[in-house]
Amino acid sequence: MDRIRVLHIITRLIVGGAQENTLLTVEGLHARPQYSVGLMVGSDRGPEGNLMARARAGGFPLLEVPELIRAPHPVKDLVTLAKIARAIREGGYQIVHTHSTKAGLLGRLAARWMGTPIVVHTLHSLAFHPYQPWVANRGLRIMKRWLAPCTDHFISVSDAVRQGAMAAGIGRPEQHSTIYSGMEMDRFLSAHVDREAVRRSLGIPPDAPVVGKVARLFHLKGHAELLPALPAVVRAVPDVRILLVGDGILQPTIREEARRLGILDHLVFTGLVEPERIPDLLAAMDVVVHTSLREGLARVLPQALAVGKPVVAFDLDGTPEVVLPGVTGTLVRPGDTDGLARALIALLRDPGLRERMGRNGREVVAPQFGAEVMVERIHQVYVKLLEAKGLSAPTAG
Repeated sequence: MDRIRVLHIITRLIVGGAQENTLLTVEGLHARPQYSVGLMVGSDRGPEGNLMARARAGGFPLLEVPELIRAPHPVKDLVTLAKIARAIREGGYQIVHTHSTKAGLLGRLAARWMGTPIVVHTLHSLAFHPYQPWVANRGLRIMKRWLAPCTDHFISVSDAVRQGAMAAGIGRPEQHSTIYSGMEMDRFLSAHVDREAVRRSLGIPPDAPVVGKVARLFHLKGHAELLPALPAVVRAVPDVRILLVGDGILQPTIREEARRLGILDHLVFTGLVEPERIPDLLAAMDVVVHTSLREGLARVLPQALAVGKPVVAFDLDGTPEVVLPGVTGTLVRPGDTDGLARALIALLRDPGLRERMGRNGREVVAPQFGAEVMVERIHQVYVKLLEAKGLSAPTAG
């Protein structure tokens, strides 16, 4: 049987959840004999680092399009559209699977232009959200609805994203499914880490309580919401350290605000880190805090739970699907500074509660978030779509 040819397209390949999801999907499908998979990426880079070295070593065709960037650019966008269309025509792809807003727009238009039988789009989060200007919010909603007829199926990384897309009138209910974002879970479930050595490398005392946050130092990632809660945490637990994993444009702003609040000495910045270091850094924490204001379902949540760490997080998007109150962590109303402080203090003061929640967390995420589980579920979506179109579907791998 001829292999099914699939092209995945994403705007950029920075170190981020959507990008890791996409790369693991491509790697997983590439390893299956039923598929011939290519990956097309743009040229945007940033202080977050990127996954290009891993992608280039993946053994699958990697198509780089310098004109594919996040910001609107009429000339570059037209060039990108033409390049995607040409790649689809020359590659004879039966499935085009897009990720992110710009790649989703241009990739789906090009796929329909070229008559691609099946077009899939993954919603890693909702592009429209309450924290953007009304005009941008409305425009993105209209664009997403307009593109829906160009799409055979939508995959959402959480039920919350799926429900939000349907509420916005994007596609029909039968076009939607939820597939949790997969990751290399063994690295987290089976992590054997010298916790004291990791802390020593960061200048953290071995017995200091540690609250950790893993996120780019960027807008809407929740650092501005976390910082006001920390003075109360420091007063209640004077030897606490706040470990901020990641880098970004807001580092100077965060440092200045922490200095103003009198807590800068309690903050530890890792700067840019390789994804391979995340299990070690999570293992060095006692509590993981997640205060981002918009994400489909942040990968750090199942990762933290897989390492056995309880989570304190804002009650929004897909977070309640894994942070189960009293079971794997604590949910706090978004923006509730006092509630956030109380939740962190309670966990820092109760090692037994942390251990119980961490143990529960491993049991919750282990069966659902493996990369191989995600790839198999995407494969099953492809099979159903191919069969519905009367095309030959690959057997299960």
